[in-house]
Amino acid sequence: MRVLIADDHPLFLLGLKAGLEAEGMEVVAMAKDGEEALAMALKLNPEAVLLDLKMPHLDGLACCRRLREEGYTGLIAFLTTYLEPALLLEAHLAGADGYFSKELSAPEIREKLRRLQLKEERLTLPELPRLTPREQEVLRLLAQGLAAKEMAKALRVSPETVKDHLENIYAKLEAKNRVEAVAKARRLGLL
Repeated sequence: MRVLIADDHPLFLLGLKAGLEAEGMEVVAMAKDGEEALAMALKLNPEAVLLDLKMPHLDGLACCRRLREEGYTGLIAFLTTYLEPALLLEAHLAGADGYFSKELSAPEIREKLRRLQLKEERLTLPELPRLTPREQEVLRLLAQGLAAKEMAKALRVSPETVKDHLENIYAKLEAKNRVEAVAKARRLGLL
């Protein structure tokens, strides 16, 4: 498999190249940022592009979107330390085929790319808590730091109704309090 790899950490990039080549893959190019990755991928048309999520000039998500907009049909997978569900969802929406941890070994990366190529594996999205529209409103007000009475006034409901919504939000987010609920909602991309 012909692969392009993009990461802004030179030592990681060199190590990844050596590891993938030891697994029989051909690394056709290495890019240090998203702009280079975009230009090289469109020019060389590798079978797979491995992108770091956070890179200068053009981050991995923007690079992925641009590759798809330009008609690139090969595999695109993220190799990252950022494993938050919200980022996984963004990668999916950008057109990625895979989302891998940087803790994987070269043989594991090769196997995952092979499985993606054969359509034996695909990007699986995390199960996000389902909040009702009213719970989403309460969550947004909670994130703004409003007290239950202030939320009740803004929503034109009783403070008891707001407290019921808060209890539901805490249960769905598996949070013990408002700080934990807001932090978890942000990590999940709900805010």
